[in-house]
Amino acid sequence: MKTGRRVWNCELSTIDSAFLFAACLTCAAYFDGDARMKPRYDGWPNDLYRRADWRWALDGGPALSHGWRPENGFIPHRWRATTRPSSCTSSASARRAFRYRKRAIAHTHRPTNGGSSMGVRSSTRPLVTHQLSQLWIDFRGLRDDFMRERGTDYFANSRQATYVHREYAIHNPHGLAGYGEHSWGITASDGPGWMTRKVGGVERQFYDYIARGAPDGPDDGTLAPWVVLASLPFAPEIVIPTIDHMAQLNVGVSSRYGFKPSFNQTFEVPGARPAGGSRLPLRHRPGPRDPDDRELFARG
Repeated sequence: MKTGRRVWNCELSTIDSAFLFAACLTCAAYFDGDARMKPRYDGWPNDLYRRADWRWALDGGPALSHGWRPENGFIPHRWRATTRPSSCTSSASARRAFRYRKRAIAHTHRPTNGGSSMGVRSSTRPLVTHQLSQLWIDFRGLRDDFMRERGTDYFANSRQATYVHREYAIHNPHGLAGYGEHSWGITASDGPGWMTRKVGGVERQFYDYIARGAPDGPDDGTLAPWVVLASLPFAPEIVIPTIDHMAQLNVGVSSRYGFKPSFNQTFEVPGARPAGGSRLPLRHRPGPRDPDDRELFARG
């Protein structure tokens, strides 16, 4: 963090680069009217952004590669899922020099599972993939061909995905501890570790860092409070009661930085205070905000 040098054998990531450029441009715009701060951001964020060679990152293909390593070149996987790489392709497509922008976007905004999963038109499993790009881009009313044909947009799709995660926790198909109406949020996160353990007579597989997701997994009982907080713009009526509930658990709400990144009530640690406790009355009782939500979840 202090030197900018490469850590372990990490890749030159296209998605992380896009987030960096977006954050730099945001800071430059935010401090544009502040005479004291403007010199710190004068010119270099735009220069950095303009230097990015997105055509190189295509590696001759129709969509951006995940990244590049000096030892073996480009990563063979490409950004074809939905909203997470939207920052990447939108950053690239905003550049006039990026001549392949329409083709790259068309190949990026594709469903990853045939087009629908519990009502989500274009779905990826970890909830964070429905959020990150919308830190910088307002997708309400913006539609590509895929979403236009389905009469929706990526903001509405992310709202639906938020409801899917809550409904998955309510149904709790794997019988994991602590899941429910006000306890959900599955995403790419750290976990207990790579091991198999018998819990309540059931052999369960646990993971360390992995892209957990719903409704198709993988899922080992690890929940991430931060991904619930990040869902606030999409579905506040179900997020706020969930935050209220998580604030009652032993998951670090009173610590300096708030909630712990993740916790797992199924994986018990001897001698540790559990992240649990009885559920107290909640101030809010959520309900679907529009008729489409009620119709979808009445059908389960």
